[in-house]
Amino acid sequence: MSSDTGKRNAAREALKFVEEGSILGVGTGSTVNHFIDMLASEGPSIRGAVSSSDASTDRMRKLGIEILDLNSTGDLDLYVDGADESNRLLQLIKGGGGALTREKIVAGASKRFICIADHSKLVRALGEFPLPVEVIPMARSFVARQLKGLGGVPHWREGVTTDNGNQIIDVAGLTISEPIKLEDRINAIPGVVTVGLFARRGADVLLLGDENGVERLDRR
Repeated sequence: MSSDTGKRNAAREALKFVEEGSILGVGTGSTVNHFIDMLASEGPSIRGAVSSSDASTDRMRKLGIEILDLNSTGDLDLYVDGADESNRLLQLIKGGGGALTREKIVAGASKRFICIADHSKLVRALGEFPLPVEVIPMARSFVARQLKGLGGVPHWREGVTTDNGNQIIDVAGLTISEPIKLEDRINAIPGVVTVGLFARRGADVLLLGDENGVERLDRR
């Protein structure tokens, strides 16, 4: 099965949640790119979108979707984004594309979070995908030592600067049995901007696409 087929099927299913005249939060990544393209070509007409990354902003602008500022819109009714991993509690790892901080902000400001992914992203336990941590540049080595103390193997994503001007450490070797506790613990390290664990604010609906269609999971 092509994972791209699953991504496209999940993206198309997410269009059903979009209301005419609404303002959307829109995330980042390959699955979201399909959603953006479909939203412009076959989705309902919306007032505009709050974007989680410069890449998504550029893509939407080229397709004629107006970009709005979250400071002006207030809370959003709907946020659509992808994930690098999800468990069945709809707790996620995100940040493979480097936009985790803005993604977490938009997710937190949205009443409903629809996560779209191909079926391979569903896992029994989070952690096989290296956990991204956005850090203030001067704190990178310090934060890496703290993450190593938590049992992880930290790697600097060298050459990558986030849209916020920060750096990313990817933490391998973690089996995340208590996502909320780990999210809180990493976020408490001085110099961490945010961690790519979306456990306190996970998805409300997970749409998992494959070549046969889409499986829907709702948050318990």
